[in-house]
Amino acid sequence: MKTPFRLDDHPRRTSPLAPPPDGYFERLPRQVMERVQPVPAAEGALPGWLLAFSRPMRTALASVVLLGGFATSFFLSQQIVSPQQPVADSSAALALANVPRTEMVQYLLASDQRVTLPDLAELPGTADQTVTDSFLQASSAEVQDILDEQPTDDLYL
Repeated sequence: MKTPFRLDDHPRRTSPLAPPPDGYFERLPRQVMERVQPVPAAEGALPGWLLAFSRPMRTALASVVLLGGFATSFFLSQQIVSPQQPVADSSAALALANVPRTEMVQYLLASDQRVTLPDLAELPGTADQTVTDSFLQASSAEVQDILDEQPTDDLYL
């Protein structure tokens, strides 16, 4: 087992450390600066025509180039997606039209989930209104009777 270290068991120096040479701290900054290699200027890598502009002008130019690149890519991506969108909508409409009506009604009746307002908000605004004419033929009195039959919650009154 090691013996514990005790500072009192070790002798201390009787004299303090030797003082630094004369003028050491006055010469120290100059000696450090002489040893440091000069850092090449970052502007040396810039093309000559770009050095003609001031730093704020170069920053503004970089911002304009970046914003222009973003806007160009945004508009080009919109033009690429837009022509394909009607094809996808028409194929989805054709696939939905091929489903038999009785099977669709059975699926909707068997589902436990209800249609919520966010679900309806996702519907496209250009929906064909003539589709609903064939199965939504209710008078306002019938709609009012059905709404009256619905239970109301008095929690929010």
